[in-house]
Order: sequence, then C-alpha cells, then structure tokens
Amino acid sequence: MTQPLDVLETTMCVHDFESCRPFYRDLLGLEEVAYQPERHLFFRCGRGMLLLFNAEETARHQPEINGALLPLHGTHGAGHVAFRVPADEMDTWTAKLTAGGVAIESVVNWPNGAQSIYFRDPSGNSLEFATPNLWTS
Repeated sequence: MTQPLDVLETTMCVHDFESCRPFYRDLLGLEEVAYQPERHLFFRCGRGMLLLFNAEETARHQPEINGALLPLHGTHGAGHVAFRVPADEMDTWTAKLTAGGVAIESVVNWPNGAQSIYFRDPSGNSLEFATPNLWTS
C-alpha cells in the first residue's frame, strides 16, 4: 500500500456546542454519534466522521482509552471543511442555508466545472459545499 485510502476523520474546533449542535444535526442533517458537553461533539458524514472539539479542553486533558493516552490536540481560529454535495442539490442547499439564517459568503465556479458555496458555522469555521468533481482535472 502506498497511500491512505480515504480521510477517516476531519476535526474542527468550536467554542459553543449549544449553537453548533443544532446547526450540524438539524440544518445540515448529520447524524450525531457522540456528545460530551464541554469536550466534543461527533457526527457521521457519509463514510467519515466530523469531530468537533472544544480546544480549551482537548489541549489540556488527555483521556485514557484502554491504557493509552490520547494526544493533546486543538487549534485556534477558523478551520475549514468541504462537504461533497451533488451538483443538482447545490441550489436546494443554498436555499436551505439562507432560509436557516446562514449567509452565503461566496459562490465559486471552478475552471474544471465544479462549484463551491462557502458559509460559516456558529463558531466561525469556514464550511464549503462542493460538487464531487472539484478535485478532478
């Protein structure tokens, strides 16, 4: 094997789980898998996982799992994640986000024919809905 098969987890840090929880679960429709108040909120997204952490907690405390300590981690400032969305659903998502009070920051039509829409979560992270052909030539 010469390279990893896929991205298993994507992590971002948030500062307000109470506003991010309904945003990701109810507005974006992701399946909530685990929630530990003040520490983490995990969602399933397709075959992968979106892990939201409170960096103030995960940068200071290492939980032990089966005798092994998890490494400290966390970032500060806005993170970014792009979600793969079918091209024929981009307008529907734009309308749903707008109706949910989410501002669309930018719409980009890429040279290869892909399209992206950019918006922010309640913690200020940059989110992108992109058509599946974004990374094709």
